[in-house]
Amino acid sequence: MRGSRTAALLSGLTAAAAVALTACGVPPSDVIEAGAPASGMFSPSATPPSAPATISLFFLRDGELTPFPRRVDDARNLKAVVRLLFEESATIGAATATTELPRLTDAPRVAIEGGVLFVELPGETAPLSRRALLQLTCTVTYAASPIPTAVPRADAEARGDTARRPAAPSSLQVIGDGWARTQSGDACPVPAPPQEQPETPAPPEPSG
Repeated sequence: MRGSRTAALLSGLTAAAAVALTACGVPPSDVIEAGAPASGMFSPSATPPSAPATISLFFLRDGELTPFPRRVDDARNLKAVVRLLFEESATIGAATATTELPRLTDAPRVAIEGGVLFVELPGETAPLSRRALLQLTCTVTYAASPIPTAVPRADAEARGDTARRPAAPSSLQVIGDGWARTQSGDACPVPAPPQEQPETPAPPEPSG
């Protein structure tokens, strides 16, 4: 049953991708053909569970992409990561950060094949802006390939942050009603590793 549900999900997403991209002038041969899923196709939610981990959700601060650390039950479940980003985008306060991701009327559908992550948005969601597309792309890219955080290495290992994660998608394709957008993870910023705090020097011993 799980296999049939996964096949149905992927078939629907790839068919939508073909229609949307054809409308945009991209040949259907550049996307996955509708029908039976190709070998190796899988739904991100079908990966075995792993330990809780810290990921970065990307929002905007002063118009710049900025990672915000969040704990998740399973960083390998990219479907859950995508949904979490949209959920937090709908509730994040302007004093903390802003977002260009839209409020959704329903949960997005997610599938991955051949290194491309497909995200189908519900209803008549408007085409994403470039910054919104980067928010989504960078969140998924670094969920699969974790970036440095302020969490000490020993603590991260103890909490499972170094658990094996799936290879980062080479690109992300967002599909809406009559439109599609594609973005490579190469455009994502690389956050600087946290600076180590210098040790406090010991006070001098009093002279005899």
